[in-house]
Amino acid sequence: MKEDFLKYQSQTTPHPLATEISHAKGSYIYDTNKKAYLDFVAGVSACSLGHSHPKVVSAIKNQVDHYLHVMVYGEYIQKPAVDLCQLLANNLPEPLEKTYLVNSGTEAIEGALKLARRATGRSQIIAAHNAYHGNTLGSLSLMDFEERKAPFRPLLPDISHITFNYEPHLKHITTKTACVILETIQGGAGFIEPKDNYLTKIRKRCDAVGALLILDEIQPGIGRTGKLFGFENYNCVPDILVTGKGLGGGLPIGAFTASAELMDTLQDNPKLGHITTFGGNPVIAASALATLKEITESDLMAQALEKEHLIKSLLKHPLIKEIRGKGLMLAAILSSAEVVNKLVLKAQDNGLILFWLLFEPKAIRITPPLTISDTEIIKGCGIIIDLLNEIQSN
Repeated sequence: MKEDFLKYQSQTTPHPLATEISHAKGSYIYDTNKKAYLDFVAGVSACSLGHSHPKVVSAIKNQVDHYLHVMVYGEYIQKPAVDLCQLLANNLPEPLEKTYLVNSGTEAIEGALKLARRATGRSQIIAAHNAYHGNTLGSLSLMDFEERKAPFRPLLPDISHITFNYEPHLKHITTKTACVILETIQGGAGFIEPKDNYLTKIRKRCDAVGALLILDEIQPGIGRTGKLFGFENYNCVPDILVTGKGLGGGLPIGAFTASAELMDTLQDNPKLGHITTFGGNPVIAASALATLKEITESDLMAQALEKEHLIKSLLKHPLIKEIRGKGLMLAAILSSAEVVNKLVLKAQDNGLILFWLLFEPKAIRITPPLTISDTEIIKGCGIIIDLLNEIQSN
């Protein structure tokens, strides 16, 4: 199977981990040799309720028995999609009330950028240094990492960058700015939280010049930070909210939400201002609805904060310099990139799944399912400490 995997399926790196998967359940993934791996990554923050959660699986099976895809997005009334959008609205502050469902986070970013330009009539978009919003051409244009952008130029024009948490750069947001787009917590940069009311100050500056604020909650959203949406921790409501990953319960989804006034600008002049065939797919919407219900109706968000404290109390080692992030969106910053590489690979061999971050080579990702137990956290952190002791002694 590995030979066929490498021969027929396009790869994203020269050296994929290439573990052959048999099945997954709860906090564990199992390979075809029956080896169990404790999952501290959750599909890169996507599997909020772990693997094969019974309520999610039941919702998927129930919808499959009724119908699959029937029509392009927005034409037919499909109950799972309507119920999902309504539940999102019920859990969001005003004026965030209307949601456009798409197929992935990066597609939701594209829709949000189009909406901002359409609504303001302006072209300038301001993003942050070390931002990551996806890999389609528009999302890639928001990145300032030239090594990743250069092979694909020309990209989207009129993009500027500011430094996250650096207030003097607020002056770059002007009456020419269509939107400012920020990750609520910077992901690829190393799970960097906003400080000193930074997002509130961005919000005020956008209001002053008539620019829209887009917050990318593809990672921090859907309960991972102890709140349903990360922005709830920082006293800032965006004009456009982008979600994805953890919303789908393990299936591919993206969404962007705004006021009805904003969203309705995509209906006309031109008609079909943003279209998608499979956005709002009923099976995926059913999975997302079950996921969102479970997170909002349980105590998983409160548990995320308790589990954060547990992880931080256990991960104390001379090679761990700090732990960034909030809730179960954590990054352990190690002494060097070399230590990170050794730890991730040794952990895989020892039945623990860790992963890298995009722009911070000294970081390991710790984003387990929200459903992970304290016992599993203790086990996984124990493996990390044992491996760091081994690395330190060699």
